[in-house]
Amino acid sequence: MSIFPRISLRLEVENYLKEGYMNKEVVSAFGKQEAERKFETLLNHLSHPPSFTTVRVNTHLASVQHVKNLLLDELQKQTHSQIFACFPLMEYTVLATQSTILLVFFCCVESSSACSSDVLVHTQQPISGKNNSFWCSADLSCQFNGLSVPILQHPDLQDVLLIPVIGPRKNVKKQHCEAIVGAHCGNAVLRGAHVYVPGIVSASKFMKAGDVVSVYSDIKGKCKKGAKEFDGTKVFLGNGISELSRKEIFSGPPALKGIGIRMIEPLYLSPSFDNVLPSYLFLQNLPSAVVAHVLGPQPGEKILDLCAAPGGKTTHIAILMHDEGEVIALDKISNKVKKIKQNALLLGLNSIRAFCFDGTKALKLDTVEDTKGEPPFLPESFDRILLDAPCSGMGQRPNMACSWTLKEVTSYQPLQRSLFTVAVKLLKPGGVLVYSTCTVTLAENEEQVAWALTTFPFLQLQPQEPHIGGEGMMGAGLSFEQLKQLQRFDPSVVPLQDTNIDSVREARVEDIVWMANKDCIGFFIAKFLKCKSIQENDS
Repeated sequence: MSIFPRISLRLEVENYLKEGYMNKEVVSAFGKQEAERKFETLLNHLSHPPSFTTVRVNTHLASVQHVKNLLLDELQKQTHSQIFACFPLMEYTVLATQSTILLVFFCCVESSSACSSDVLVHTQQPISGKNNSFWCSADLSCQFNGLSVPILQHPDLQDVLLIPVIGPRKNVKKQHCEAIVGAHCGNAVLRGAHVYVPGIVSASKFMKAGDVVSVYSDIKGKCKKGAKEFDGTKVFLGNGISELSRKEIFSGPPALKGIGIRMIEPLYLSPSFDNVLPSYLFLQNLPSAVVAHVLGPQPGEKILDLCAAPGGKTTHIAILMHDEGEVIALDKISNKVKKIKQNALLLGLNSIRAFCFDGTKALKLDTVEDTKGEPPFLPESFDRILLDAPCSGMGQRPNMACSWTLKEVTSYQPLQRSLFTVAVKLLKPGGVLVYSTCTVTLAENEEQVAWALTTFPFLQLQPQEPHIGGEGMMGAGLSFEQLKQLQRFDPSVVPLQDTNIDSVREARVEDIVWMANKDCIGFFIAKFLKCKSIQENDS
């Protein structure tokens, strides 16, 4: 069910996207009405969060089972502190055994007479003989209602955990005290984050620390910083408790960056992983976690991540190759390179070397002198290369408004081709190149594959493992067999879901995993094999 307006786009951008989704091949195969329906479904999905939160376990430092146990301890501590903060006089108990993992998330909203709450509890006790499905039990006294939902270990991605998102929740009451946050902050709140001070744009003039506050997203960026009220377009995200007064937020030190509003009753109930086991867990969208598995890194190899920031896929590559070998990570923005290094250190990985360098210039044209392992690199010096290319990002969710012009959206295709050309030249014969984007445009995905196969005839498309997304979209002239070798994660293939505790309890594990594979961000993956040397081809 759609509770937010569909994504707001400039008309020229919407028409551009529509042309891709309603190209001649698609309309011929499915009909105009079905093509239009899918496009409208896509626009609605993009403004809503995916149905699942996904986290990747750092199996380099610990087993999945051990990390689950650590997660239990950590989230129990958080829950205790939240309950004591809101209900210092109430007694409560949490029932847990050695075979049960409880992930407890707490939600509360004040009313004039009482404070009601929901407690979302996750566990990992197997049910129905399924080792990858988990349920829990909890006994919370007074006005607490125990909700049990599964945490699933993905059957095809053993290092990935799936947590269903409960929502949209229809019983969340709007408060008189309001806070307006920026669109990016609002998107993060819908994925389970709290509101940090830099994201707060406006707050009611009477807001004090400890107030229950309704949080709204300024999706069009029209609210003035520090405003006391805002009557423009705003979208309700849920309720939270203000950690600071209005005066502290807008008149305090400029460097104030901590939590400003702690979300206690979001429309979409999803666990917050802010600083939760940062050495053991990595919050990552499901398709992004698929990429490194498709690349298939092996111990001892030399691998290049050409556009690596912030390092999620880089660190995943290093983990899958058991931190044995060399992973070179490039990004042209120094702060992002610093983040890659921080993530590698945090996850205990030693095989990663990160450089601030423009990927389009990563090929060393003068082969006389070696660069001693630093960019630029000699031709055909990498066993595998990941090009997670800069893109228009039109698959990111949730995203309620995009102000980009058509020129901005279409500017990425030439850059992607420049990077792809460099990657092909740096790849060894027999090596693997994986190309991925987080967008849904035909021009940045299937059209790029068609261009690559024509421009570099020694490249061959390869089957992908695991293959949990859909096949490629028609419209770029690729054959049916070629489309089947691509992975397109397209949110338009399923209707928007209302997920409540009853629907989760009644669902089969297979159906839950299927929905997680489909109702995610828009994403694209292509895998190529370089059959022979470029020098051989030129001769």
